[in-house]
Amino acid sequence: MTRLDAADYRRHLAEDAARLREALRGTDPAARVPACPDWDAADLLWHHADVLFFWGWVLEHRPEEPGALEDPATHPPRPSAYDDLLALHEERATRLVDLLAAADPAEPAWSWSEDRTVGFVLRRQAHEALVHRVDAEQTAGHPSTLDPLLAADGVAELVDVMYGGDPPPWGEVAPGPHVVRIELSDTDHHLWVRPGRFTGTHDGTTYDEPTLDRLAADPGTAADAVVRGRAADLDLWLWGRSDDGAMTQDGDAECLEAFRAAVATPLD
Repeated sequence: MTRLDAADYRRHLAEDAARLREALRGTDPAARVPACPDWDAADLLWHHADVLFFWGWVLEHRPEEPGALEDPATHPPRPSAYDDLLALHEERATRLVDLLAAADPAEPAWSWSEDRTVGFVLRRQAHEALVHRVDAEQTAGHPSTLDPLLAADGVAELVDVMYGGDPPPWGEVAPGPHVVRIELSDTDHHLWVRPGRFTGTHDGTTYDEPTLDRLAADPGTAADAVVRGRAADLDLWLWGRSDDGAMTQDGDAECLEAFRAAVATPLD
């Protein structure tokens, strides 16, 4: 298992949010974000401040659905001054960390996932802060290292939630014939996934796209392909924040192609 305890997730969320601000404080607000070229530094700062506000609001109000946030009176506008953006980001990060500290991870809370608990928000926001801290440091031109255990859990969350997970009730997943073993060389974690297809129709739109089915344990048979590297390298690659130069990918070519197709969708 890659999961961290609640205190560690909160610590990482607080530290990475602070490091994001530190990286952006002396950066030109118009500097482009390498992994998200439609954003500049100010856009990145606002995006993460907005994410922090959203999940803080969810934890404070515990709605069945977060539709009230569509009301401008509920959802404050973006400040125009960069210093005000920095201050707002700090305020919202502190608020979310405090709300998470006051809640039991097992308590119910809305999310877009099948897991509708505070624990989902806690884990998701620790990884959200990490990837946007990386964005901020890449924008500033001063990249730094990732905590290996947090990165390992980031890889697990990506293949299990962001690029896979349970399908919505209007769709289904058809697992493919191949199994990929993901080896995290520095943390000794092994994950198994089966590339497949997600299909379904919702609100008049038909979906047919690659996906991953995370296997709960070693399937007991040889993997068709192996993707291997340090946890941080795989985490950043899966997030589209680095290339695959520090990794190895061996095995069945069709299997590797299906895996890469399933993780090719850009994530902001």
